[in-house]
Amino acid sequence: MNANARQVATYLQKSKCTVILTGAGMSTESGIPDFRSENGLWHGRDPMTIATPEALETDYETFFNFYLARLEALDEASPHKGHQILAKWEENGFTHHVATQNVDGFHRQAGQQHISELHGSIQAIRCHDCNMKASDEKFRSKGACSACGGRLRPDIVLFGEMLPQQEWERSIEMISEAELVLVIGTSLQVAPVSQLPNLTPGQKVWINQEAPEREEWFDLTIQGKAGEILTEIDQMLSQPES
Repeated sequence: MNANARQVATYLQKSKCTVILTGAGMSTESGIPDFRSENGLWHGRDPMTIATPEALETDYETFFNFYLARLEALDEASPHKGHQILAKWEENGFTHHVATQNVDGFHRQAGQQHISELHGSIQAIRCHDCNMKASDEKFRSKGACSACGGRLRPDIVLFGEMLPQQEWERSIEMISEAELVLVIGTSLQVAPVSQLPNLTPGQKVWINQEAPEREEWFDLTIQGKAGEILTEIDQMLSQPES
């Protein structure tokens, strides 16, 4: 792995514009389950009965209980070393933007400044009917919107909803200009985010527990835990080449 970590460090040192794309595998090391694995959130469940606007409107009890449990799980979790390393790389000028499918807010908590939350934030609450912002406490107590009496929800992208336009356009802009894109902890199975790496004219690196479906799309692939791999790359960045 040292040779691969060294190569990524070299890519980072040479790149004038580096973008990070992260998915659920970036958060599992913080104790947050992913979606599609054997222990994932969708295992044995049909997400269309939980995570859609229709589910919210027709079975709010199930919708509410599912997202309340996810919020309560976040209370016991925090960013891991990988999140902190990415924030440090941004501060040191090695990376320039993070586009994430994760809704847990860990990148921001770790100190990341330039970030597009492509699927929204589970910790931001709004009214489903009038979009008025509401507090996390009001959602957790199953309160209604103070403006219109509507149902409250996390401000995340449910199945069938559009991605936030500003976040999406910013990600396209940055990746289209990138000399290096690191894809970390995402299987690239969910459109349209799955198409983002193909927009870069630069080099692409895959970091994930599993191999990519199309390994030939990447200049370098590293399999393993994101936190461990990023730690090793970070160590290489601070060491002179032998």
